[in-house]
Amino acid sequence: MYDLKTQVLRTDAAGMPLEWVNYQDAVRLYHTGQVAYSCGILLYRVHGGVCALTGRQSYIDVNSIIATHGSNQALLKIRDRYVPPLNNPALFKRDAHLCMYCGERFRVADLSRDHVTPISQKGADHWTNVVTACRRCNCHKAGRRPEQAGMELLAVPFTPTHAEYIFLQGRKVLADQMEFLRAHFPRSSPMHARLQM
Repeated sequence: MYDLKTQVLRTDAAGMPLEWVNYQDAVRLYHTGQVAYSCGILLYRVHGGVCALTGRQSYIDVNSIIATHGSNQALLKIRDRYVPPLNNPALFKRDAHLCMYCGERFRVADLSRDHVTPISQKGADHWTNVVTACRRCNCHKAGRRPEQAGMELLAVPFTPTHAEYIFLQGRKVLADQMEFLRAHFPRSSPMHARLQM
């Protein structure tokens, strides 16, 4: 069995990834009959009470991926124009913890958010204008565009899709969960190559 901090991937009945849930929320979904089906590996067996009539203890098996009844119609309607909230942990994971200027991998504490077109030059704080940069490169670039600072951007910034963002929000994503999520990434997604690093 896995550590109780291991997250469960929740999808709708059609298999659209929705969110990560902890084991307590997963057990609650199973107990209330909201789980349509489950797949992936068995993560936990949560034991309940003992039946006075039979003497048997109840339990609920929790798999790594659970599909709940219904579908998220609101998400389906906006899927093509969905823009996830921008935050540094997701940005750094999108860029595989690599500085998009020097190409080196860094610890989170040594990374920063760089605006390709600086805010001071009317650049926006959105996914397609931000990249991960080490502190040294970010300080060297300062309030300039990469070409003004004599620096080359190693990859084009992009906005993650909903499934990609779900992956970026995950902690210690298991192999079966990763395979499931990757099947929902666009074929042309830069995430495929970055996950090979």
